[in-house]
Amino acid sequence: MIGDPVVVLPEVEYRRVWDRFYEDFSFRPSTNPSKWPAIEEPITSVTWSLAALDDDPGDERLDRLVVVVEQGLSACVGQSGTLFALDWQHTSYRFAPQDVGGPGQPAWPLSPYPDGDYFIYLAEDFRFGGFGHPWEGSLCLFGEGLLNVAATEVDKVLGPPIRRSGKAVGPA
Repeated sequence: MIGDPVVVLPEVEYRRVWDRFYEDFSFRPSTNPSKWPAIEEPITSVTWSLAALDDDPGDERLDRLVVVVEQGLSACVGQSGTLFALDWQHTSYRFAPQDVGGPGQPAWPLSPYPDGDYFIYLAEDFRFGGFGHPWEGSLCLFGEGLLNVAATEVDKVLGPPIRRSGKAVGPA
């Protein structure tokens, strides 16, 4: 990526990306549990509850979750790719994962953990990413490549998933 590793999406692109996200994922923002999940979760997706982080006063599990998801996204995008980091109704970004988060580099924009609003990471072509739902308290990762590199480790941090391919998973 030429220039800054993190750039704010200009208004026209912001609207284009969000319009496509609403369309492609049937995004229905709501605090009402009867309307969850807020997206049509892709066939190749896994969704976990974030409740396991509630009893982690030292934030060790949260830190591990962030590392696992960031490493997975970085692996999927490659050495020269970029991702979108979308914060619903707030500033959103395009960034180069390989150029953020390290010593002397800017921090990753947003987090896999939805801190009060929907946080979304998306590949430029929308084929993989993550969707953090703040009111359901869930994280959905999608895309075969991302799931292949991250799902096992996310299971270790958050426990078994609550949905696969948008369908509820029964007790183990």
